[in-house]
This record gives sequence, C-alpha cells and structure tokens, in this order.
Amino acid sequence: MTTLWLAVTQRPPRMPVITFDGHRLSIEDVCALARRRSIPALSAVPAFRERIRRGAAFVGRTLADEGVIYGVTTGYGESVGVAVPRELVHELPERLSTYHGVGLGPPFGAEETRAILAARLQSLVQGFSGVSEGLLEALTRLLIDDVLPVIPQEGSVGASGDLTPLSYVAAVLRGEREVMLDGVIVSTRSAFEARGLSALQLAPKEGLALMNGTAVMTGVACLAFERAAYLSRLAAKLTAMASAALGGNPEHFGEALFRAKPHVGQQRAAGWVRDDLSRGPPQTTRLQDRYSIRCAPHVIGVVEDTLPWLRTLLENELNSANDNPLVDPDTGAVMHGGHFYGGHVALAMDTLKNVIANLADLMDRQLALLVDARFNQGLPANLSGATGPRAAINHGLKALQIGASAWTAEALKLTMPASVFSRSTECHNQDKVSLGTIAARDAMRVLELTEQVAAAHLVATRQAVFLRSSSGVALPNAVVEFANGIGVEPVLEDRALERELRGLLVAIRAQRWALLVRRP
Repeated sequence: MTTLWLAVTQRPPRMPVITFDGHRLSIEDVCALARRRSIPALSAVPAFRERIRRGAAFVGRTLADEGVIYGVTTGYGESVGVAVPRELVHELPERLSTYHGVGLGPPFGAEETRAILAARLQSLVQGFSGVSEGLLEALTRLLIDDVLPVIPQEGSVGASGDLTPLSYVAAVLRGEREVMLDGVIVSTRSAFEARGLSALQLAPKEGLALMNGTAVMTGVACLAFERAAYLSRLAAKLTAMASAALGGNPEHFGEALFRAKPHVGQQRAAGWVRDDLSRGPPQTTRLQDRYSIRCAPHVIGVVEDTLPWLRTLLENELNSANDNPLVDPDTGAVMHGGHFYGGHVALAMDTLKNVIANLADLMDRQLALLVDARFNQGLPANLSGATGPRAAINHGLKALQIGASAWTAEALKLTMPASVFSRSTECHNQDKVSLGTIAARDAMRVLELTEQVAAAHLVATRQAVFLRSSSGVALPNAVVEFANGIGVEPVLEDRALERELRGLLVAIRAQRWALLVRRP
C-alpha cells in the first residue's frame, strides 16, 4: 500500500484520479486512463479490501480442503477432466500464460494497451474472481508507471475470453516477456528494475482470472466508441461547410422539417448543421440538393441514435465480472459459467463499423461533388487555386479525391460482420465463440480509414470555402471561422499534401476542435 500511495501522490498536479473500487466506470473513464489524462488508484476503503481478501481466502480454503475448482485443481478447457496433483497446483497459472504465448500480428498501441489494462482491472475489482490485493495493486502500478505489456493483436476468438493476448499481461506481471517503457520495447525484467517493481508469483486462480475475460475487446471498444462519437460530430461540421461552399439549400436542415421524422439523433445532427449555416448571410438556394448533402442528417443520425445503446452494451461489459469460474465471497459459492463470452462487444463493434463506414461514404460523396466542375456550382475543377497560364499544369485535389475513394472502399469492404464467423476450437470445447476481438480490431481499422477520409474532406472544404470567399461570396461566419482554423493553407499551386493530411489525422484523433457534447 505504501508504494502505491507514493506513486499516486507523485502524479502531475491536478491530474484527476479514477478509483477502482467495484463501482461503475464509464467509457470516458477508460479513455481518460488510456490517454493519460487521469491516473488510477486502487481503493483503500476497508469494506472493498475485505471483500477482495474474502474471495482470495475462499480459494485458499477450498484448496486446503481438497475441493475442486475448474482451472485451479483441474486442467483447462477440454482438459477439465484432468485432475492436477496438489503439489503442482501452484505451477498451473504459469503453464497457462506460457502456452498461450502464441500471439502474432502487430502489437496494440499504447492507448489501446492502457485501455486493456483498465478493463481487466475493472472486472477483477468486482470481487468475484478470487484474486489477491497484491495482484490488483500490481495491475494498478502498470498503469501508474506506464509499464505497458507488448500484446500482439491476433490470436483471440473472443471466448474463452481474450486468452492469448491477455497471457501477455499475466506473463509481464510474472516478470516475463516484453513491455513498452518510455516509447521503447524492453525486457520486462529491466523495466521492473527501472521502476522499482517486483514480479508476482500468481496464486492458483490468478492466471485464469487475468486471462479468461473480455478485457482486450472491451478496452479497444471503449476507444473505438469515443473516436466514433467525435467523427459523427465532425461529419456534421463538414456537411455544413460543404453545403455552404456549394450554395446549398439550408432549408434541408430546418427544425420544422425534422419534427416530422422524430429520430432524436437525426434531429440532433440536423441541428448541428443548421446552427453552423444560420450564423451568416442568407444563401442563394436550389430547391433540392443531392442526397449526400440533403440526407446527411439521416446518415449521421443513424450513428447518433446507435451510440447510446452501444454505450449500454459496452459499459455493462466493462463493469462486469467476466471470467470463469466466479467466486462469491459472501456465500462461498463457486459458479461455473460462460461470462468470458464477448457476444455483446462483438455486436457493438460489428454495428459500429457499419455506421462509421457509412460516414466515410457520405464524406467521400460530398468531396466528389466539391471537386467536380459539373456539380460544384462554379468552383474550379478539382478545386485548383491556380489561375492564368499556370492553371494548365495544376491539378488541384484530383489525387486527394482518388485517395479518399480508396480509403472509403476499404472501409466499406471491412463491414462484413466478424461475429457470424464463429469457429469451433480447442477440441470442440470452445465450439461457439464470439470473435469480439476481431470485430473490435476491424472497427478500429474502419475508424482509421474514415478519419483519413475526414482529413481529406477537411482539406477540400477548406479549399472550397477559400475559393468561394475569394470570389466575393459571403458565407456563414461559423463555416469561415472553422475553415480558417483548420491549419491548412490554401492550395494555390499543386503540392504534396501527405504531411498536412497526417497532421490533420493527429488533430482528429486528439479531438483538437471542441465539437463534442456529452451523450446519454
């Protein structure tokens, strides 16, 4: 306890503390920990600590009385019928993390890894896992000291939980494998020496409690949710800019119109666009704009109306005891079940990638209108800023539109649901699995691609607003102010835009523009 307290008090001034005590955390709490905007603390409340001690003590008594607990006195999975000799029970957790060291693919990033650690810790502090205070303190210290297990992304079928990726967390707590420390991959042993940490001897149930759960898919899903919410709001901002630059009809977003179709998220999206377009001079309007402008609230609204129930699914999973078996410290019951199954997260992420890919498609279609001289209401072809003889050798944003179309196509291709591809594994013990981790990873990739489309759209709408304003057309103040604040200079002569696009991606992922409102 003393070491933990010192670590917490050495945090940067005024950094918020998120306490792990068995009470509910939000998606925003996980994201704050993942982004190092908050720091964790394990509760010192006596009642919480006593509950954790009772669960660990019950496991110890059961062993002393030669009782049977799956994964403690038996083999794992299909090997449940294999009795483990009492003198070897304490080696079983080591065997579990060792033979699951088969992960492949690139490792999760730092933010994802922190989210994974937070999700696992939140499950264990529910008090149904029979783990010790020492294990919870060690997990907390990994987050405090930013000692991040190097976790390969590939190898989980999402039931029996995220066994393979979480084995890397268990192994690191035992002082093995590798971690990311200050941006460099080093051996766990050297990182522990640098941070003054000690390796754990996992108690008989602790290896299973660490690994047999949904922390990987849940942690990644929390980050995906946050990024999706920001993209939804950004898509509305970009729609307002595109509509203004194209001389669109603002009545498409009218309040009375959307009262007639009362989807709350759709009404919210229309209100965002309407607010940006209303703060400025009246626009010359057509009777009807093309669907990618006129129906933008209907596309964005699907995201907005989907996010609240996805939040319910994800936060229920986050705040659950999701390993197996569970130990009730109050009644002494050992409950064998399947709470490691990630079906709710799989559904949430399969749904999320669908609605977000639709945002990519919406923004791609708006961008296509902006660059096409047949449809952009008098703007230059490809939004080229070159004039006079030099216009002949300049091609403006032609390649940018091609790139956005490629990113959109890839995002749309990845919307095939992962959860329907269940595979029978582990000698048909794990014969129906969730594939929730694959769904979460797919969702993250769709988000990355959609953010790339949004970055291209930001360049295009900034250019379109500049060109329209330069021709003497007065545009809404909110549109002009946002365009000027994007941080991209107008394209007067062709230039490579990769560096600026990458800078915009950093800004989008850091949520540089204050667009978000708290959602239910």
